[in-house]
Amino acid sequence: MNSSFLEVKNLSFSVKGKTDDIPILKDISFKLEKEKTLGIAGESGSGKTTLGKLLAGILRPVAGEIIFNHNIKQDNKKIHPVQILFQNNGEILNPFRKVSDMVDEAVRLRSGKKEMVNIRNDLFRSLNFAEDLWGRKGSELSGGEQQRAALARLLAAEPELLILDEPFSAQDPESQLNLLNLFLKIKNEFNITLICIAHNLRILRKLCDEIIIIYRGRQVEKGNTEDIFNSPKHPYTKFLINSEDYNLSYDELKSVF
Repeated sequence: MNSSFLEVKNLSFSVKGKTDDIPILKDISFKLEKEKTLGIAGESGSGKTTLGKLLAGILRPVAGEIIFNHNIKQDNKKIHPVQILFQNNGEILNPFRKVSDMVDEAVRLRSGKKEMVNIRNDLFRSLNFAEDLWGRKGSELSGGEQQRAALARLLAAEPELLILDEPFSAQDPESQLNLLNLFLKIKNEFNITLICIAHNLRILRKLCDEIIIIYRGRQVEKGNTEDIFNSPKHPYTKFLINSEDYNLSYDELKSVF
């Protein structure tokens, strides 16, 4: 068995309220092997994005540990080995800079390779990012084009772990399928470890090796993707699966809410 690339132990996070701390995540624990894909599913406000930010080092936990395998590359301090594709691509792309310039900068910071232009062009082609868009500014791109440009910028940094935060939201089924195929391609071509945060369990089933279910800030289920779908244990997991088929009984609704 492969050693764990990432291990999370009893991770908790809270924010300051007027009188007391407000818990966001409580006792999250899991392991992830290198070059595997983990899905994180749950209700809006359950803490999924917060977990992604903790793993990326954007936030600090109030308790628990995040342990990366000692093989993770941290020799270049200018680029963090964990990158996150936010739901809002505006947090990654400068609206006033050309996409090619932003990607070139990421390549240069990571490796300083002389063949920077070739690396950038290969990356754009791998992501099916049309050549006539390379010289455009971030603000001149559509939402889907911004998403691919943001992906190019993140992958140019050669991250060990790429976190995808709700990448399928607000997209029609055809766009979701195209994006799913793109992520599968990235997984195979870049030998990268992925974490995908999403509401759509059907898409996670096609993309992920394992899935975690978070409910009200707690991890209520984790397992192999097919096991989760074929033999869900927690009522909320059953609710999520059945809700996609609109196959909910009154008892199922009552057990969750």
